[in-house]
Amino acid sequence: MFTSVNPFTNQIVGNYAKHTDYEVKGIIEESAKRQNQWKNSTLNDRLDRIKKIAVVLLDFKEELALLVTEEMGKTITEAHQEIDKCITLCDYYIENSQDFLQPKSIATEATYSGVEYHPLGIVFGIMPWNFPVWQVFRFAIPALVAGNTVVLKHAPNVIGTAQLIERIFEKALPENTFRLLKITHDQVELVIGHDAVQFVSFTGSEAGGSIVAQLAAKYIKRSVLELGGSNAFVILDDANIEKAAVEGAKSRLLNTGQSCIAAKRFIVQTDVAKQFQERLVEEFVKYEVSNPKDLNTKLGVIARADLSDKLEAQIKTAISEGAQLVVGGERNNNAFLPTILSSITREMRISQEEIFGPVVLLYVVDSDQEAVSLVNNTRFGLGVSVYTANRDRANYFIKEARDGAVFVNSMVFSDPRLPFGGTKKSGYGRELAELGLKEFVNVKTVFWK
Repeated sequence: MFTSVNPFTNQIVGNYAKHTDYEVKGIIEESAKRQNQWKNSTLNDRLDRIKKIAVVLLDFKEELALLVTEEMGKTITEAHQEIDKCITLCDYYIENSQDFLQPKSIATEATYSGVEYHPLGIVFGIMPWNFPVWQVFRFAIPALVAGNTVVLKHAPNVIGTAQLIERIFEKALPENTFRLLKITHDQVELVIGHDAVQFVSFTGSEAGGSIVAQLAAKYIKRSVLELGGSNAFVILDDANIEKAAVEGAKSRLLNTGQSCIAAKRFIVQTDVAKQFQERLVEEFVKYEVSNPKDLNTKLGVIARADLSDKLEAQIKTAISEGAQLVVGGERNNNAFLPTILSSITREMRISQEEIFGPVVLLYVVDSDQEAVSLVNNTRFGLGVSVYTANRDRANYFIKEARDGAVFVNSMVFSDPRLPFGGTKKSGYGRELAELGLKEFVNVKTVFWK
């Protein structure tokens, strides 16, 4: 039995029965039968279904947003925004997939030669709780557009949300095109090992990603991993400090800091360090924790008690190693005041950990070269923000940062129009945009003599 608990009230939201191995096999077989039909539908027919998904999602927006807030503590405003972003994603692929999946001719000695894009089979998604709607749509929509069917394992604490997402897809798609698997970690191999499952999309922790990657390799299945991050937020001495402070606070505190692409390591040059820290504190104190269901609430709560315990321990360890508490640091149940820790060094344990909560690590450096060195001093590689007025200095960071993305004078964010993914321990493969869609296809060479 899965149990979801409201992290703000500690009350049970719902209890949900797990699927047995026998039921899991039956769902996969039903999905495989549907995929044999779904793959033969026209792209126009599939895109019409995606349009219907967007319509149904809008109809369920209020109910779904409330359930997300109750199950994982996201503010209701952010839950609404997350659903709106999913609708934008649908619109993007409706508008662009014809072009993306158009066969490409390649000149050879053949009468015709080129590549075509065909579906793979069943795509298995393993998704986390922090963006419980967006993460599902981010992989499922392009997978469905490409002609695959989808089975989903969602995080145990958001099974109610997952069931409602399944209902939304069921109202717009043929039966068994999208199915929810209410399974434990121990049952994941059963799914990956099934012959009909041809692709695994995983978003989650580094440890979980390593296990999934090993299983995918064991059964020779393609996979995409979107794992943790410790994104650097760099403020050079010619930066717009006001803009950097406002956007830095937003990036760190969005979703209560529970985001892989949130700004976590703030790297500031010496000449502007004091000014930036003062402005960041002013921004942080504007974010007060309150009832996530209140439209005026700016900061929600940590999604589970065990995650709160881990975050509290990380803060205490950092302080014991010499970090200075600038502001915050207080915990009430699963609520944390926005926290800034200064005097951070790369030798501290917290410098090599992912911080999943409203906590900033503040470093001070003297040069661009030292800043780049610190940017790369992590096993993660999702994204970097760099604030500067100088194009050459920005290009230096674009060239030298080893992350999957560099955003200049902007916080890092995901956008359906841009490929999304990381390097190093942040995973491999790309989601979103044209590259994300083509992860889910067989690029088939055609040679017609």
